Amino acid sequence: MSFNIALSGIAAAQKDLNTTANNIANVNTIGFKESRAEFADVYANSIFSNSKTAVGGGTTTTQVAQQFHQGSLQFTSNSLDMAISGGGFFVTSSELGTRDQSFTRAGAFKVDSANYMVDSAGNFLQGFPVDKDGNSTSVSLTTTQPIKIPDTAGSPVMSGKVGLQMNLNVGESALDPAAFDPTNPDTFNNSTSVTIYDSLGESHIMTTYFIKPEDGSYTGESNWVAYYAVDGKPVNLDGAAGQYSVDTTGDGIVDGSRTAQTAGGWTGAVIKFNDAGAYTGSDPAVIKTQELGVTGANVLGPGADGTQTVTVNFNNPTQYASPFEVTELTQDGTTVGRLTNVGIGADGLVTASYSNGSTVPLSRVALVRFANEQGLTQVGNTSWKASLDSGPALAGEANSGTFGSIRSSALEQSNVDLTTELVDLISAQRNFQANSRTLEVNNTLNQTVLQIR
Repeated sequence: MSFNIALSGIAAAQKDLNTTANNIANVNTIGFKESRAEFADVYANSIFSNSKTAVGGGTTTTQVAQQFHQGSLQFTSNSLDMAISGGGFFVTSSELGTRDQSFTRAGAFKVDSANYMVDSAGNFLQGFPVDKDGNSTSVSLTTTQPIKIPDTAGSPVMSGKVGLQMNLNVGESALDPAAFDPTNPDTFNNSTSVTIYDSLGESHIMTTYFIKPEDGSYTGESNWVAYYAVDGKPVNLDGAAGQYSVDTTGDGIVDGSRTAQTAGGWTGAVIKFNDAGAYTGSDPAVIKTQELGVTGANVLGPGADGTQTVTVNFNNPTQYASPFEVTELTQDGTTVGRLTNVGIGADGLVTASYSNGSTVPLSRVALVRFANEQGLTQVGNTSWKASLDSGPALAGEANSGTFGSIRSSALEQSNVDLTTELVDLISAQRNFQANSRTLEVNNTLNQTVLQIR
């Protein structure tokens, strides 16, 4: 009996040594959770035995329990590295389309040849689908999908609208709109440009020239003329040129009108302001360019949609006694964008930025938690699978409820305390030696009994 007790003690000490050695070996493993060997005494008793004099039968290992407390964060320069600050696990799958999912705290992810986010073993990181505003459309584990980061952003969209907000200086010198020449800065007061795109994604520069016309201001109203050009070529309006009233005698009373047109026939629009410098409208009311193709302005290259037109919307411009200033300049077209940056928020939202200026929400990193984390089954590669002891995986968004937040460009280090492990190593070694000594003493006693004559 004493031999068995000593042997159980040696086995327990060996288990403790193995557990400690494994912790020490993984002190630099990202997302690793240390283990603790737990033991219980062995005791046998029956209704006919005397419990007061009974001796225990040694010890046994009840569990090697992993400890899921937080590890320290190590910051990196890789935006795809992620660490969970708080509770939760990342979800990965070994293949596309499979529901055989594993769970991990190791957030060292990268992009594979097909632009999917994967870990070092090639497992696919799972995320919740999102709409165009970045809101999750589902937070169910059954709807998660591998996160893919496209290196291009969609198809080109030709520009159809330009939005413009600015201040025109009322103190500018008046000029003759009919004499306008874009190559001569003395014939216009101000100009501003915006990049627009054709149907093929080719970029073009659309310029708006502003002219304060002679005799175009009178009691209660001021007028400005706007001409348009694309890539330096004149672009007329889709229809008649704008008309503005004039005061030729200088008595503040309207006594005629003029057309916003150059001597060469280049047509423009008229922008109107009241005596408080506020925008009151334009002529024509809808400022729309002629077609930009061969049959129109002829400013587009071969193959592009020649019927393209651009509508210019003035968003409450002003005419104050202050310098010319553009406060808003927008357009609704895009070219093909190349991936320039990937960002991951604290809530797990993955967004991609592209060279065409667009920012696209792609997915939201899925997190799960368990009722009993220590019941998870280890499968290697710092991953676990759900079991009956752990309970089912409960999915949710990062930074909400009991789920922790996600830190991009960071990794969770092993939660092993090396100093504590070295002390435990010494303790396990002493336990092994003591149990070995017990076995040796038992052997000596048995030898003595055998030598009795």
